Amino acid sequence: MKTILIANPKGGCGKTTLTTNIAGHLARRGKRVAVLDMDRQQSSALWIEKRPESLPQVRLMKYNQNSDKPSNWLIIDSAAGLSGSNLALSMIKQASKIIVPVVPSLYDLDASRQFLTELVEEKKVCNSNCDIGVVGMRMAPRTRASGMLEDFLDELALPVLAYLRETQIYVNAAFEGKSLFDLPRYLAGRELEQWIYMQQWLKNIK
Repeated sequence: MKTILIANPKGGCGKTTLTTNIAGHLARRGKRVAVLDMDRQQSSALWIEKRPESLPQVRLMKYNQNSDKPSNWLIIDSAAGLSGSNLALSMIKQASKIIVPVVPSLYDLDASRQFLTELVEEKKVCNSNCDIGVVGMRMAPRTRASGMLEDFLDELALPVLAYLRETQIYVNAAFEGKSLFDLPRYLAGRELEQWIYMQQWLKNIK
């Protein structure tokens, strides 16, 4: 099973938005997709509960429980504060890809820099071959925040997978249990363009 870990120690940085939209994207491609919701608020689980039966299905997986319906993709919506624990090391070792969402504030950028540095070191500890990428959430390219992020990521040789603009499309889709990829292109065309590189990055999975 191919595993994507969505992680950042800060709450409110967009982990669930990424989790649900990646799940929706893969389900649209005909993949068997499961989500493991490790966050206390269980927002990804609520999204799955609201998802219409007419759409490609995404299953909810429970932690430490075997499933009788195997999936070929697992997306983990990790809890805030995940860093340095045995559970974190286990998840990193399991992951095929790790995506870190970052929002454009001084405090979030600083916390994310520290976390990414730790993450690269933990990857070495685990002898993991997983790829790590960063997504700028509610962040535009060619801004001061994006420049600071790119300068730091150059030091760690980590890619920016996308800059996703702030928009109510994600919020409104989530209310209906939908992802961006379940919407008609005339509504979501601009946002879908922002996902092109990340989709290619996800295809090149080990």
